[in-house]
Amino acid sequence: MKTSFLDNLGKVYGIYTGGFLGFVIILAILEQMGLPDKMIGYAFVFMTIAVYATIGFISRTAQVSEYYVAGRVVPGFYNGMATGADWMSAASFIAMAGGIYAAGYNYLAFVVGWTGGYVLVAVLIAPYLRKFGAYTVPDFLGARYGGNFARFIGIVILFSCSFTYILGQIKGTGEIASRFLDIPFEVAVFVGLAGILVCSMLGGMRAVTWTQVAQYIVLITAYFVPVVILSAQKTGIPIPQLMYGQVLQDIANLEQTKPALAGVKPFMATPKDATEAFNFFALVFCLMIGTASLPHVLMRFFTTPSVKEARKSVGWALLFIFMLYFTAPAYAAFAKLEVYQNVLGSSLATVEAVQAMLDTNSWIVSFGNLGRISICGFTGNKSADVLMTAQAIFAACQAGGITELVHTAFTIQTDVIVIATPEIAGLPYVVAGLVAAGGLAAALSTADGLLLAIANALSHDVYYRMIDPEASTHRRLVVSRILLVVVAVMGATMIAFFELGNILALVSYAFSLAAGGLFPALVMGVWWTRTSKQGAIAGMIAGFGVTLFYILWTHKLGFAQPELWGVKNISAGIFGIPVAFIATYVVSMMTPAPSAEMQAFVRELRIPSGKNMMEEKV
Repeated sequence: MKTSFLDNLGKVYGIYTGGFLGFVIILAILEQMGLPDKMIGYAFVFMTIAVYATIGFISRTAQVSEYYVAGRVVPGFYNGMATGADWMSAASFIAMAGGIYAAGYNYLAFVVGWTGGYVLVAVLIAPYLRKFGAYTVPDFLGARYGGNFARFIGIVILFSCSFTYILGQIKGTGEIASRFLDIPFEVAVFVGLAGILVCSMLGGMRAVTWTQVAQYIVLITAYFVPVVILSAQKTGIPIPQLMYGQVLQDIANLEQTKPALAGVKPFMATPKDATEAFNFFALVFCLMIGTASLPHVLMRFFTTPSVKEARKSVGWALLFIFMLYFTAPAYAAFAKLEVYQNVLGSSLATVEAVQAMLDTNSWIVSFGNLGRISICGFTGNKSADVLMTAQAIFAACQAGGITELVHTAFTIQTDVIVIATPEIAGLPYVVAGLVAAGGLAAALSTADGLLLAIANALSHDVYYRMIDPEASTHRRLVVSRILLVVVAVMGATMIAFFELGNILALVSYAFSLAAGGLFPALVMGVWWTRTSKQGAIAGMIAGFGVTLFYILWTHKLGFAQPELWGVKNISAGIFGIPVAFIATYVVSMMTPAPSAEMQAFVRELRIPSGKNMMEEKV
């Protein structure tokens, strides 16, 4: 049965893609026939989650190899697609275009850094970890550096960066579910959590892999459709990636004649000084290094049949990721133009005028009641029964002497720009539902990978390797599933009840933590045979410690101290990475070299061909 499935992957996913497009078309027809918007939102959210859950159920397994590494049978093309879905999280799908919308070229650091990071993955790390043949990144650290202490430090760093990353994904699912299910954000977070768990708990990496392939198809379709339609409407040519230069010019003209949007920089703005320019390149650096260090990304390359397929899958992943990243700036540009043209300038002179504006732009009420939109400083909050009404907005605007909706009186949180754009542009609601399904697919796919990275490390590297080496397969899988649920509930609780920052900030912290803590130990472990156990441990502790300290030092939940030399805390790894490399090198030179056997092992690891070196031992 497994062989038959693998032999017919193209047919299986071709049918799935056709079925999904058919589902969208049917909903579009039903919308024209009068199907309420709320029912369309329910259909997209629940039907897509149901499909993912079905794939997860069909792919359930009780075999360790399949649960941890999908049986190492995933072809490079499909692993690249799954990696693309695993990678393109809520930050990529929901928040990146919103960041570009708000900060213009400054936020292209995310596009450049994340994409460039995959070059480092392909050249420096992924093929060699695949040849090593382990289940987890801490497995490599434990074997390369001879003992459980290095493994344990790796687990601590893995948990810290992956859990921080998960918080961003859970926030993304909450944003989408709250809008399209019309429920409070605090409740929506746990609805999204249920979707995350049903996709991953039963089948582990095997289920997540085949689910992520399906999720990539949904998310890339959802990202393309609205911006392609807008490109056709605004420029006459449905290729937004090539045509948004015309839109940028229109935006630049509007920005010159009207005040800037509140909290939003001009789209074409360049760094204002050397500090801002440095922060741009510091963020690119941290994101690149972090990309090559994140355990849930590196785990994906453990699933391929061979080292050669691992290299291929990195190339395919770059292509699939490029498709969305090349489109994100265009999405941001079209979104900003729609806000200028469709929202600003509305009369606020009377309650009736405000009501007419709300009726025309009903999405303002929906997002306003969720606390994501502010007009004249008034922000609704449905959970607190403070609703975005014409009377409330009129009173707030009159108090500020504002009679027309101008740029400085209107703010929208960047995390909802992507999912709000179809409604801002007046596109059919089915398009908004499609975007919601895409954003949900992005958040779910990444959250699944992150949860598995944490649960597998805790169950395999802590429980099995360090606590109970005689544990049965059944017990190991039960422990992994329990830990997966516990970690997921912890993350959802934190997001529901604490304001931890926007999605891009949470994700950026994760990248810096992974970069400072893991990258030097991984790279030097492969490329410098002299790296000693003591050096690697010292480097991991120093790099991770410095990075974490700077994040806490500057964050409102920590000491809230001023930034050093103006360096933003989302680039905290700029301090931790060099410290980790220096500590690893200095301590390695001061301590005994690894054994001749281990040095020969490392040299063999770097040879492109050959057998998987530890396959039979893990």
